[in-house]
Amino acid sequence: MRMLKFVQKGKMRESLLTAMLLALVGGFLDIYTYLARGRVFANTQTGNLVLLGYNLAKGNANKVIYYLLPLFFFSVGVVLTKVVEHRFHESKVFNWIHASIGIELGVLLIVAFIPAGPYNVVANILVSFACGLQAQTFRKVNGNAYSTTMFTGNLKNAAERLTHYFLNHDEEALENGLVYCAVIIMFILGATLGDWIISILGERAVLFACQILVIVFYILYFERGEKRMKTP
Repeated sequence: MRMLKFVQKGKMRESLLTAMLLALVGGFLDIYTYLARGRVFANTQTGNLVLLGYNLAKGNANKVIYYLLPLFFFSVGVVLTKVVEHRFHESKVFNWIHASIGIELGVLLIVAFIPAGPYNVVANILVSFACGLQAQTFRKVNGNAYSTTMFTGNLKNAAERLTHYFLNHDEEALENGLVYCAVIIMFILGATLGDWIISILGERAVLFACQILVIVFYILYFERGEKRMKTP
């Protein structure tokens, strides 16, 4: 069995290390908005759709809007990232990936200082927007499609790859299956740590996610700096 590749020289955006760190953020943000911001999912928009449908059936207009807003702003984050990528993906001056992480980081810093209670709806909108940015910016790990925010697809891919390995003894399928498993474990760890940190810091617990994003930003920025130094 081959060792898992945590680092990809020249492609750190798609490395397992980056994917695991972002999955940690994804799991943390989901439990953060659920526990500290009024039972809304930041990443798992399927859950918000279910709750929206339930409240629609019950005629709870305020709750329908409450769950509709995160869905809308998650989509806005995806659309904005796609537009910026399309416009600047070949630019040697403006790095759209760094910009995406920087915006996500800035948005979450604002969320940390929004009081809990009536303003939770604003916090949830901002976190969902940030998650949309992250979901669209990071879409591959070691060349395979994945998500740092929505994990049903990751779970399906892990089961599929591991089954393929047991049926065909394909080492590459095993490696890919374990990559998905590692990302899933980090998502769960993010949620577990989130419960503990929220119990101590309350709404400011989101600063933990900011710290992880700073690490990701540094990894990608350092890689870009190395490329510039090697370019004649």
